[in-house]
Amino acid sequence: MKKIAILSTNGFEHSELTGPQKYFIDAGHEVTVISPEPESIEAAHEEGSVAVDLLLADANPADYDALILPGGQVNPDILRMNKHALTFIKHFTDAQKPVAAICHAPWLLIEAGVVSGKQMTSWPSLKTDLVNAGAIWVDEAVVTTGNIVTSRNPDDIPAFNDAFAALLR
Repeated sequence: MKKIAILSTNGFEHSELTGPQKYFIDAGHEVTVISPEPESIEAAHEEGSVAVDLLLADANPADYDALILPGGQVNPDILRMNKHALTFIKHFTDAQKPVAAICHAPWLLIEAGVVSGKQMTSWPSLKTDLVNAGAIWVDEAVVTTGNIVTSRNPDDIPAFNDAFAALLR
């Protein structure tokens, strides 16, 4: 059993948080939703809310084995301006712990300064951002480079989950 953190805030893509959350809970892992927002966070497109298990200010990244970063356009755009979120993410990348980012979430990896030289995928509109940050962008359902898994969109969630599960093993 691994302890997995999901870092998110308001404006996340509902399926990109809840799909992996359910998959990894069902696989026997402990999954904690961490956010700078207390109590619950609202999905984009009025798709509902998700309970927050732990405030980002109270979260210690050393307590977790892996990190999932759901997308949605608003969620990662807010988090990439949050120094505590970037410090949290950098703990995982610096320690070579598994990190999974889907859709617009690679913005967080760009902001953390960890994409240069890595093959990655994302929502298509992030291609230029990733390339400008030194990544090698490809249009594939899932890409694993070292300890980082990236995917493009909700249709890729099954491949995303499988690739991240392989990293956890």
